[in-house]
Amino acid sequence: MQNDRVVDIDHRAFQFALRIVRLCTQLIESSGVSKTIGYQLLKSGTAVGAILEEAHTAHDKPEFAHKMSHALKEARQANYWLRLLLEANVIPENRLTPLLQESTEIMKILGAITANTYRSLS
Repeated sequence: MQNDRVVDIDHRAFQFALRIVRLCTQLIESSGVSKTIGYQLLKSGTAVGAILEEAHTAHDKPEFAHKMSHALKEARQANYWLRLLLEANVIPENRLTPLLQESTEIMKILGAITANTYRSLS
């Protein structure tokens, strides 16, 4: 079940997770709301790649589709936390904009993979 699109999203999700870890290190060292959001973002932003790794061990297409759907859910959550940080002016816009763009692109790729996989099941 591995094609070029899946390999690309694996690499991008890993790089995205690295960037999230670096950002969350700063957030978690803060206090209050920043720390709380940092933990939420860390969980969802790193889960995308971890779930994609699990998808490679799927026993069949329905399980693969389910894993992709779950990865998409986590990517959407990460995107939410990034938008919240931006709107609350917790992190400078120039630092968050590239992460927001990447999370949006990851969501689009995962959405397409998920839709295509479910479509191929019917």
